Amino acid sequence: MPPSTTKPTRIAVLADSDTRWKWGALTASRIAPGPSMEAGPQGETQVAHALDGFLLRGRATPTPRQLAEVGVHADSLREVTAVEFLRVMAQESYDVLVLSLVGGGVQAMLHGLAHVWEGREKRPVVVTGYVGVVYEKLADGLLLRHGADLVLANSRQDAERFRAVFDGVGADSSAVTEVALPFLGGAKYTGGPDTSAQDRPYTVVFAAQPSVPDSRKDRTYLLDRLVQHARLHPEREVLLKLRSKPGEHTTHIEELPYQKLAQRHGELPPNFQLVYGNMGEVLDRTDLLVTVSSTAALESLHRRIPTVVLTDLGVREVLGNHHFVGSGCLASWDRLDAGHRPEPDAGWVDRQGVAAGDSSSGAGSYETAFDAARERITKLLGRPGGLPPLTPYYTPATAPGYLPGILARHHLGPDGSPLPGAPAHDKEPGPVRQIVRRAARGAYRHGVQRVAPVIRRMGEL
Repeated sequence: MPPSTTKPTRIAVLADSDTRWKWGALTASRIAPGPSMEAGPQGETQVAHALDGFLLRGRATPTPRQLAEVGVHADSLREVTAVEFLRVMAQESYDVLVLSLVGGGVQAMLHGLAHVWEGREKRPVVVTGYVGVVYEKLADGLLLRHGADLVLANSRQDAERFRAVFDGVGADSSAVTEVALPFLGGAKYTGGPDTSAQDRPYTVVFAAQPSVPDSRKDRTYLLDRLVQHARLHPEREVLLKLRSKPGEHTTHIEELPYQKLAQRHGELPPNFQLVYGNMGEVLDRTDLLVTVSSTAALESLHRRIPTVVLTDLGVREVLGNHHFVGSGCLASWDRLDAGHRPEPDAGWVDRQGVAAGDSSSGAGSYETAFDAARERITKLLGRPGGLPPLTPYYTPATAPGYLPGILARHHLGPDGSPLPGAPAHDKEPGPVRQIVRRAARGAYRHGVQRVAPVIRRMGEL
């Protein structure tokens, strides 16, 4: 039966990093079916729902500061291992489950859930997708997500690519559902070529990424050019928007934080500043957004803020900026220093699902971008006899040399059951185990950001 008209839809979100928690929780609020409507943060209509959050323990488990910066709240939120989460799913009844994980994590959970729900009359609708731009490992990541009831595509272009991959290997592509990035919104930009949108200095923001680029040389180059831009334009405010503080991890490992590079840079110009905070709030005061390939570029384009994707390090798949070919946003620091103001290509922007609702582009309304997903979920919840078992593309028969290793990383056997000795597979973690977990994660992060770079430098001697 579909969700009750008197009870909120129960949704669980499992995420493994701060950005994936943001995507998963906001997606949950957009796709929740039900008749009880309320105003969302951007004025759109949303459905009242009860949200339980689960953070998968690992190297990128978000800190309290990161969770507060994301600004998305849940009725409950706790950290779990994969086996602990599966135990909860075996005991609790939810309407919708959003898996906001890396591809291997999604695949492991699909097999684990198939195991714990075997013979169960009713199960949740399982939803998964991508946090932002899909610019690498398209086939690998997609096939690891196959088996969910809905595989969300953030744009028309992604939906077409996803279906082509599934169809190309003989997998069912009906789960692919076109939506949009759930965190787009904010006021439309109204500034001019040399004037800010408000009574404040013209503000240039560089959106940093944890692992793009990944070398000290390239990251130092980008910082040098940003500082140079600040010196060339003292009338402007130049901000370096950082994702995390040293010691914190996000979706990707950051071994060379810009904070540390800036400390060694010497005296910085007074109009240059390092900033943290919610990306949407930073965009509220942005007149020019610059990045290598961050999803922040799509948020900026949605608001019609002038947006530049840098070509200084080349247009390369490893950087992800190849995704923006045809966007009209590709430019170098030399052009920006000379006053270049990019003009995005309307057709490209339309296909990416951003700047929706602009009468000059033919794009549909962003407020209706999640209607199809919501309708599909409602239909699945009302399916006579309940939902069929989860059937991922990868099985011990189709991928015997690949799947067992993916499952083993989450302490699951080939059939999705907990392996012998799996941590806390039969009981809740006690306070001592929780303390040990936090200490181990801190040691891992210290090793990645401090020890590993030293070892690499020693190897280069």
